[in-house]
Amino acid sequence: MARSKSIASLSIDALLKLRDDVGDALSERAGALRRQLSALTGSDVRARGGQRRRRGSSLKGRKVPAKYRSKKNPKLTWAGRGATPRWMRDEMKSGRLKKEAFLIK
Repeated sequence: MARSKSIASLSIDALLKLRDDVGDALSERAGALRRQLSALTGSDVRARGGQRRRRGSSLKGRKVPAKYRSKKNPKLTWAGRGATPRWMRDEMKSGRLKKEAFLIK
């Protein structure tokens, strides 16, 4: 078995050829793996970008009308999504009120 040359001793042209050969070999191997995966999953991996996509909530990012209004400051409202706002927590503690007391009728 012949010993291979040291990479440090190769010329620029030889290094560029080696890089291209390695790139080609990796591309062939990646193609073979994609074909195997496609055969196993029954779908084209490349069409999906190699990732599974999650479906987000259809309501995410949409504005909804306010459901609750502050007793002290009517400009403060809350739609009922997410964490309870500070103004509502503070008013509930100070007046011993429940969430239903802030409902907009």
